Amino acid sequence: MSLLRTLLKVLGIYKLYEYWLMKQIKGKPLPQHVAVILDGNRRWARKRGLPPWLGHEKGAQKVEEFLNWCLELGIKTITIFAFSTENFQRDIKEVNELFKIFHKYLSKAINDERIHRYGVHVKAIGRVHLLPPYLQQVIKELEERTKNYSNYYLNIAIAYGGRAEIVDAVKKICRDVLEGKLDVDRIDEDAIKKYLYTAHLPNPDPDLVIRTSGEERISNFLLFQIAYSELVFLDVYWPEFRKIDFLRAIRTYQQRQRRFGR
Repeated sequence: MSLLRTLLKVLGIYKLYEYWLMKQIKGKPLPQHVAVILDGNRRWARKRGLPPWLGHEKGAQKVEEFLNWCLELGIKTITIFAFSTENFQRDIKEVNELFKIFHKYLSKAINDERIHRYGVHVKAIGRVHLLPPYLQQVIKELEERTKNYSNYYLNIAIAYGGRAEIVDAVKKICRDVLEGKLDVDRIDEDAIKKYLYTAHLPNPDPDLVIRTSGEERISNFLLFQIAYSELVFLDVYWPEFRKIDFLRAIRTYQQRQRRFGR
């Protein structure tokens, strides 16, 4: 009974702290585009003596929870870094298990009531053609089902690299210049944005970038888009990421002065 009371007390304090944080951020400008580097799944699993893909499974469940928090707060655009171009170099067993997890949760999203009720436009950004055909197919179906939605945007960076994105954009620009579709003298930052993976977004540049696990680096994520983003690094593995961690990150964002070089 004493253990139960202790648990209830802890849960009560947690909910009270969450309520207090919500009161603090309410009425202040919220980030309209939040990007997250989902780091720490493997270390979370290793700490528990589990295979890495069980950490990725737990991380996928946390993404579903995170989407709920963003919809609740009215954050319009979410970009999650799920799988990088460098991740293909990991152990083949882990990569294949990770692809199965992607397929499971992307398939689930196709008929997810939240996606359709809130009008969430879902898109994979990256070199999707490098993924297994069965995974490409489910991505294509999910994108097709949500292509006409524009209330919210959920971007899944998969087979993604920031440098690869810039290389792909340069190739498209060169092609259009050679074909006479683009005047080289009219190439500026806004023109380049139209060739990036994020060109479909009304707000392609994240206001806030969060990285979990305690690592403090960008790891080749949205290199062009995050020039003026606020960066928050949290010392918590992604599967353990809580709503209070998210609210604290938003509070940190609100406390910073965004001058954009001015």
